[in-house]
Amino acid sequence: MRKKAIYTIAIIAMSWLFMVSCSSSKESLTYFENADSLSAEGIGSNKYGIKIVPDDELKIVVTSQVPEATAAYNLPLANYADRTKLESTSTQSLQTYVVDKKGYIMMPVLGKVHVAGKTNDEITDYLTEQIAKDVTDPYVSVRLHTFKVNVLGEVENPGVVAVKTERFSVLDALAAANDMTEYGKRDNVLIIREENGVKKYVRLNLNDVKVLESPYFYLQQNDVVYVEPNKIRKANSKFNQNNSYKLSVVSTIVSACSVIASLIIALLVK
Repeated sequence: MRKKAIYTIAIIAMSWLFMVSCSSSKESLTYFENADSLSAEGIGSNKYGIKIVPDDELKIVVTSQVPEATAAYNLPLANYADRTKLESTSTQSLQTYVVDKKGYIMMPVLGKVHVAGKTNDEITDYLTEQIAKDVTDPYVSVRLHTFKVNVLGEVENPGVVAVKTERFSVLDALAAANDMTEYGKRDNVLIIREENGVKKYVRLNLNDVKVLESPYFYLQQNDVVYVEPNKIRKANSKFNQNNSYKLSVVSTIVSACSVIASLIIALLVK
């Protein structure tokens, strides 16, 4: 009778531990949980636009119906003679300008042009207006050559992401980092952005589809995306990043079994 009671206690204790370990691991792994609640019209459009800042690299190409008329407005290939492996690279792909600390670039013919704080469209309009004074129907293409964002925290591959498109969202950044781990908090992603010399900290809830309307959904130069660890990760930070939670559960169960075994032995000895 005593043995039956001991076994019953042991089974109840083990069941309780299993239920606790399972319930403690419940974290939502779903993005946009409330997407089904949207109407057929969806949500409002999200305006985005990157403004140029110092150290940005711009690709500017000037053309017209008479290529010779605009050739002087483009950087010559000779400026890149120190580069290697240019066999498959066209002259057009080499038209890059680095924005200096004061927000200027130095263009052939036009000289110093202030571009910081302007969008590509604004720069295009300005350059077109200036070049049109000497060239008939010039076509100006301005593109941000590349920029970077940092993805940190609970993602599979944290690090710097080199961005080659101006429309780059927080989801793109997470995809570039191979998504969050199961320990990442999807409802509390931190975006760190510097605007006019002031750092701003904004948290996005990726469980809520309305995050698509946030002005911080699309990233800008040097943004930091930080995925905060959930309670499980914090509680087991001393263990290996990938196996900490599993090891913690096993350790808890083993400890409990040890206590129960000691209790059984003590009762049997009596």
